[in-house]
Amino acid sequence: MDKLTVCSFCFAIVCLCSCIQFAEAGGRGLLVQQPKKPDHKDGVATARWLVSQTTWGVLSTISIELGGAPFGNVASFSDGLAGEGRGIPYFYMTTLDPTPRNALKDARSSFSVNEFPLGSCGGKDPQNPTCAKLTLTGKLKLVDSNTTEAAWAKDALFAKHPEMKVWPKDHGFQIFKLDIEDIFLINWFGGSQTITVAQYLQPRLWVQE
Repeated sequence: MDKLTVCSFCFAIVCLCSCIQFAEAGGRGLLVQQPKKPDHKDGVATARWLVSQTTWGVLSTISIELGGAPFGNVASFSDGLAGEGRGIPYFYMTTLDPTPRNALKDARSSFSVNEFPLGSCGGKDPQNPTCAKLTLTGKLKLVDSNTTEAAWAKDALFAKHPEMKVWPKDHGFQIFKLDIEDIFLINWFGGSQTITVAQYLQPRLWVQE
C-alpha cells in the first residue's frame, strides 16, 4: 500500500476506536459531553447546570453527636440520568455514616457544590465569584424504598457512580433526597442571585454549542 492509503487506514482505525470508547462510556452512564456553562446572568440555568454536571458536594447536617454543631461531609449524588436531571439531589447512604443518622433526628440540611472540579473556572480560585458555587438548603429525607421514585433515583445514582452497585449489601444503603427550601448562588460579582424554588425546579432545556 502507498503512504496515502496507509495513513487513511490508520485514521479510520483511530476514528473507530474513538467511537467504541464513546459508546462504552455512554453504556457506563458516564457524561461524555459536558454542556456549556450558561450565561452568568441566568442564575436558574447556572444552578441547574451545576447540579447536573457535578458528581459530589458537601452535605451538612446538625450533629447529634456534637451537641448540635454543624457537620459537613463529602457526599456523592445525582439529580437524574444524563440529560434528564430534575435538580433535586439524591444520595445513597448508610446509617453507619453520621450524616443520615443526623438527618433522621433533625432533617435540616444544606448541600453545597462548586464549579471548580469541572475545570471551567479558568484557573481562578474556587472562592472567586465567577467560579460558580451553589448551596441548597432544606430537609434531608429518606425515600421509601418501595416507590418508583426510589427505583428512579437508584438508577440515576448508579449511572453516575457505577461503584455504588458493588457497595456492601449488609451496610444497609438507602436513598435520601434533599427537599429544597432555599437556594443560594454566587456566580458573578455583586452578591448572590435571587432564585425561588419554583423557578429552580421548572424544567429547563440547554442546547450544546
